[in-house]
Amino acid sequence: MCAYVHEFECSNRGCLGNTDWCQQPFAWATALSHGCYKCWRAAGCPAPSPAELSLQQDQRTLLIMRLLAQTLTVCLAFSLCRSDHHGGQHATATLPPDHHSLHHGAEVDRCKGIEFDAVAVNELGVPYFFKGDHLFKGFHGEAKLSNETFAELDDHHHLGHVDAAFRMHSEDSPEHHDHQFFFLDDKVFSYYKHKLEDGYPKEISHMFPGIPDHLDAAVECPKPDCPSDTVIFFKGDDIYHFDIKTKKVDEKEFKGMPNCTGAFRYMGHYYCLHGHQFSKFDPITGDVHGKYPKETRDYFMRCSHFGKKSVEEHIERERCSRVHLDAITQEDDGDLYAFRGHHFLSVSGDKFHSDTIESAFKELHSEVDAVFSYEGHLHMIKDNKVFVYKVGEPHTHLDGYPKPLKEELGIEGPIDAAFVCADHHIAHVIKGQTVYDVDLKATPRVPVKEGPLTKFKKVDTGMCGPKGVIIVIGNHYYQFQSPMEMITSKAIPEQHNVAQELFGCDH
Repeated sequence: MCAYVHEFECSNRGCLGNTDWCQQPFAWATALSHGCYKCWRAAGCPAPSPAELSLQQDQRTLLIMRLLAQTLTVCLAFSLCRSDHHGGQHATATLPPDHHSLHHGAEVDRCKGIEFDAVAVNELGVPYFFKGDHLFKGFHGEAKLSNETFAELDDHHHLGHVDAAFRMHSEDSPEHHDHQFFFLDDKVFSYYKHKLEDGYPKEISHMFPGIPDHLDAAVECPKPDCPSDTVIFFKGDDIYHFDIKTKKVDEKEFKGMPNCTGAFRYMGHYYCLHGHQFSKFDPITGDVHGKYPKETRDYFMRCSHFGKKSVEEHIERERCSRVHLDAITQEDDGDLYAFRGHHFLSVSGDKFHSDTIESAFKELHSEVDAVFSYEGHLHMIKDNKVFVYKVGEPHTHLDGYPKPLKEELGIEGPIDAAFVCADHHIAHVIKGQTVYDVDLKATPRVPVKEGPLTKFKKVDTGMCGPKGVIIVIGNHYYQFQSPMEMITSKAIPEQHNVAQELFGCDH
């Protein structure tokens, strides 16, 4: 039995076509343990006598037992030393940011400015950030092992990292459209809905002829962004445009852009990651327009505090971040408040202000689930509690709060969104795919199920203002004329860009 995996392992050990290998200690026993009978014969190695074989196997077993005992002794000593140094508490090693291969026991914190190995956006528009054998899904949350989502990436060859990745976009090639491709050394893996396709991994040169091994980055460039459906590959200074249909390769020179350690296409824009910074670039010319590079943690991560920034830099961060909003609300006078992680952005006319939530709402500290405006007050909901602030300079926290959400609105938390339209006293609360109405003038306040919101799987936040109801999902928002239309309409309205159309971000 010499399956593909075993043949790969045997060839790494020098088994095939190398008679010198036959003379190595325990060679025959090693071949037996890896199922390499055919490899042994192919190398021209003579089979040992039963006595020789038995001796080799006994020696090999004894050596393994000795090594195992030594390893356990070292691990025990190290564990005791660590435990004593940290007062007996468990400690997780944190590898340096530039460490290429972070392994199973490592603590990976993307807010410390690590350099990602690869980025790919899945079919739902969620970016996957790879570092070592870890994976971050989306803009916040802890790292998970890559093989929990893509088992064969690590289990197949134990390579432990991803060099480059992209999601194929080519409706002219339905057999590959919406498949995710991962590049590891000289191999390419193709996944569809997180399942490895039959026949993979393959040699990169077989699937993408003319493209080198050990890539730095890759990104899809579908029509009309590129003249034809194309994949852009990066390796050092070399740029390759690969035509998916013709398999023709055009080498390019992107003079205005640094070497990419990762690249991805998001919301119609192309981004090159280099270190913990990024640049937005033209996929055809490589030109970089605007003030770049920018800090990745400002726009693609949900991080709290790092580095010193000017007031203008804080405002730009919150206006242009690609991380979804936690909450948004609009006052009757048009002033708008948007909350994301530890920060908030306020907009009054053409004036912007940004600061930490803790600085303006110290009782709340950070991260809210929903916010709605009612009679000059901000009702801020976090988990199962409601905080109420009178709007002003500064905002005043009302005595007696926080109160339980169940007591205030009659609903168990957490909730996804809540809003009140101008001159009305009904709070519309979204929890999952259900919308509840709560009469704020009633005593006690009792939620009434208004109806299902089946057109969206999950809502990040929402508000009601002069333009009607706005529902925010990820980096987009959808506009309805009224809460009733939001529930009853069957069609999903036109998609709008949060950063550009709500906050006037120019990039």
